[in-house]
Amino acid sequence: MKNVRKKSLLIILILIIVLFFLLKDDFNNVVDTLLDVDLLWIIVAIIAIVLYWSLKALGLYILVKEQTKKIKFRTIFSQGIITEFFNGITPFATGGQPMQVYMLTKSGVNVASATNMIVQSFIFFQTALLVHGILAVSLNYVFNLVVIDTAIRTLIMLGFIINTIVGIGLLFISFSTKFNNKIGRFIINIGFKLKLVKNKKKALSKWEEKLNEYHSNAELLRNKKSLFIKGFLYNFLGLAILYMIPIFIVYSLRDYTSINVLEAMVTSSFVLLIGNFVPIPGGSGGIEYGFMNIFNPFLKGASLTAVLILWRFITYYLGIIAGGITLGFYKGEDKTCE
Repeated sequence: MKNVRKKSLLIILILIIVLFFLLKDDFNNVVDTLLDVDLLWIIVAIIAIVLYWSLKALGLYILVKEQTKKIKFRTIFSQGIITEFFNGITPFATGGQPMQVYMLTKSGVNVASATNMIVQSFIFFQTALLVHGILAVSLNYVFNLVVIDTAIRTLIMLGFIINTIVGIGLLFISFSTKFNNKIGRFIINIGFKLKLVKNKKKALSKWEEKLNEYHSNAELLRNKKSLFIKGFLYNFLGLAILYMIPIFIVYSLRDYTSINVLEAMVTSSFVLLIGNFVPIPGGSGGIEYGFMNIFNPFLKGASLTAVLILWRFITYYLGIIAGGITLGFYKGEDKTCE
């Protein structure tokens, strides 16, 4: 909890710094714009982010349901909201998945199965993210929707390459028994030499046991193609809704002409690709820089800054707040799984 408090304070500090740079040149106009928004469209944007969280949770739920009927969707959804909190306060959003594994084990799922489910769920998300990225790049190339300078184009391509490598790495982890066995043996051997592992034979035996259990669960996706298609579609639809949020916020400024749905989705996809590899919690700094530059052809001045602040609050800070509150009330679920 001390670590969580420190990271939460870091997020607050980052927020103050980002707001300072966003507001220092045009404070009064930006505040006036924010105070004059149409709240109905802000509510629509909030509903959209809840739908995004729900569809991501459905992607994991269908995996859980294949192995146990005992865990309810509301539990998986609550765990997903808590994951938003831990993703939001850790670099590269690395804190959420271990927490999800922990919460699933507290609900009665064994560690190997829980780990496998989280990895497979992340594969759904990563595949959907890459497909959206490919579509965004292709549509922008054909229709020239967004004018992008060389620096931003480089960042987008770098983000796309990194996400592709992560996706391929996850597939190796999921389906290559030999690869995982070699990695595990290497780590255990190093641990034994450093005297961190006392019983090398026992450690290797336990690793092979867990690895076999993990890969037997991974075969579920290979044998049930429909499961992968469903998980991918839930995440693809969720990302599509997430990418539409900027246009709802622009509408809240009573501006219905500056940007259309297709342009909003393409630009949002580019921003997320850039933000995914910024080594600061929430991709802070990189995401704001990418948003300001990519949306600049459509919005200017106080309107652009106001849309960024509202979009960032709804898509990032709201998840941290909701996740923190849910964590405070979360009681988990009885260990009823086999």
